[in-house]
Amino acid sequence: MGAHIDPGTRSGGRAFYRPRMRVMSEINVTPFVDVMLVLLIVFMVTAPLLTVGVPVDLPKTKAASINDDVEPIVLSIRDNGQIYLQETPIELDAIAPRLQAIQEARGVASEQLRIYVRGDKAINYGRVVEVMGTVNVAGFSKVALLAKLPDQESGGN
Repeated sequence: MGAHIDPGTRSGGRAFYRPRMRVMSEINVTPFVDVMLVLLIVFMVTAPLLTVGVPVDLPKTKAASINDDVEPIVLSIRDNGQIYLQETPIELDAIAPRLQAIQEARGVASEQLRIYVRGDKAINYGRVVEVMGTVNVAGFSKVALLAKLPDQESGGN
């Protein structure tokens, strides 16, 4: 009779090793870490856009963005002419003393404090110049106008 071959053996009579699949008892955290890193990046990108909440329809420009490490002070002028310091309404004659108090509280020179003026595109240009002039007379020389880049549909900076 011929040699009988067992299905679990190979032709030399030796059994070959077949690993068994075991159930994993630990949680795979790699996808969780990936999701958390993506959420962290999303929040880091969107957080600076949430600093000033006064709705202003900015004009568009093709100029490059200004990058600065120090948080600037933002003056916003709405379409009705109302002026806001950050998100607080303020009168024109109260801007200079408030900016000087902020400068003293931060402990920086007036030449180092950056002030951004956000003017609604429907506002009279004279009102924007009036606000910038008030800031300049108060001794602050780093005053810049903010505009919306052409590829930005909503939001503002």
